[in-house]
Order: sequence, then C-alpha cells, then structure tokens
Amino acid sequence: MVEVRLHDGNTIEAEVAGDGPVILLPVDPVPVEGERAEELRRWGADPALGRTLVDGLRERHRVVAFDYEGHVLRVPKPGTLTPDSVAADLLAVADAAGARRFAYYGYSWLALAGLQLAVRTDRLTGLAMGGYPPLAGPYAEMLKVTRAAHDMSVANAAAPPPAPDPGAEVDWSTAPMTLSEGQTRQFVTLYEALQGFDDRAALQRLGGALVCIVGSADEIDYEERWGGVRVSMAAPTVEHRAELERLGWRVHVLDGLDHMGAMQAAVVLPILRDWLALSS
Repeated sequence: MVEVRLHDGNTIEAEVAGDGPVILLPVDPVPVEGERAEELRRWGADPALGRTLVDGLRERHRVVAFDYEGHVLRVPKPGTLTPDSVAADLLAVADAAGARRFAYYGYSWLALAGLQLAVRTDRLTGLAMGGYPPLAGPYAEMLKVTRAAHDMSVANAAAPPPAPDPGAEVDWSTAPMTLSEGQTRQFVTLYEALQGFDDRAALQRLGGALVCIVGSADEIDYEERWGGVRVSMAAPTVEHRAELERLGWRVHVLDGLDHMGAMQAAVVLPILRDWLALSS
C-alpha cells in the first residue's frame, strides 16, 4: 500500500499490484461484505468488482487501485471537488506510486474524471472511459440531478425520511436519498464547474490509446424530484460514434446492457486487456 495526500490534505491508500506498464484504477480493491454487499447485489453491482479487475489486469501490468469514490463519500469535499482538484488528486496517486507514465480507466463519473485528467497532463499513455460518453456528455442533465439530490439531502437533514424497505424493488429514479448535504454538494460543485467544458475541443488534444465502453440501454429517466431529466450515456456515444472513431477512439456499445451491466468485470476485462496492449 502507498499513502497519497490529496488536494484537501486528507489521505487515501492505494494498492499496487503486478509488474509492467502502469494503469491507474479508481476502484476499491477490497471486496465489500455483509449487508452492504447484499444491497449492492440488489442494484446489480458486484461487491468484488474492484478486486476482480485488479486480479484480471495485474499479470501483465502494474495496477494502482484506489477507492476514490469511497474516499470522497467518507471525506466529502463540498467546496473543492472541481475538475482541477480531481485531476490533481489522480496525479498525486500516480506520483505516490512512482508512475511517470500511466494509463487510466474509470467508470461513470470516474470516467469523466479521467477525461479531465487527460486534458491536464501529457503523462497518459491511454484513457478508457466506461459509462460516460467522451463527446456530448450529459453535463447539464447531471447538474440538475445533483442539485436535486442536494436539495433532498438538505430536506432530509431537517426531517429524516423513513428507512427504505430492504425488500423493495430497486429503481434509480425512485430511490430514496441517503447521502448527506456535504456528500451531495461536492458533486454539485463538480458539475457546476463543468458547465463550460467543451468536450469536442478537448478531444482534439488527446493522444495515446483511447477506448470508450457503454451499454446500449444506458438511459435513465429521473422523476421530477430528481430533476425530471433523462441522463443518456448510450445515445451520445452511438450518435457520435463515427466522429469518435475518426479521433482515434475504439468504441464499444454493449448490446442490451444498462449502466450497471456494462461495468461488470466479465464484460470490460477483455476490452481493457486489448486497450492496454495498445497503450503499453
């Protein structure tokens, strides 16, 4: 393990496994257990996803795994989780691991983080984005969702809602808000800072091995209390596929998979191994 000091002075641990070209992997290398693991399974998530990804890539690569999402939820950064700070944190992880050059794979908002890193450094050998489109991303829609989430967290602090039914059917749009005000406000800070981001101009500046992964069914319609918007990850990728490929991206649209399905290790590991062979 290596200890990394982040932009706000707090620290995070990173596990370093394997030998070879370096890949930064913002995942939890420790499998989740107990009730939390059961909750993740109900949502279609794999409690051991991070561990499986690390073990699946370490044979030929030096994998630097760190639970950045878990860290920002444990230690919220309500006023400082900006694109600049996130990129600085990722570079701090690379520095602590002794990686001058490295590839990066992230999923969902951590894919977005990788794009912000890529436009701020020349140290990347490759960028893999899963579950977030490199071009025409839903930045405005995600700002509405995160603002709605923040409003709910403030209301819940004043009048806590009843505990959710553990046996109820899970649904992104109707799920109860369980995060704190600080946890939600940091994502408002992030998406507010991204409203002027020109992803088309940014992609012109990228080099190295580039790949994006999305499920063809990755479309979420949020109820009014969550902003009343459709957050589309698949449609922008499909619509701009030819342009992305002209810019050097390998585009993988995974038939029938939603946001959770397209992040599973059995799906992404073959794609990531091929991509890493190009970035090495």
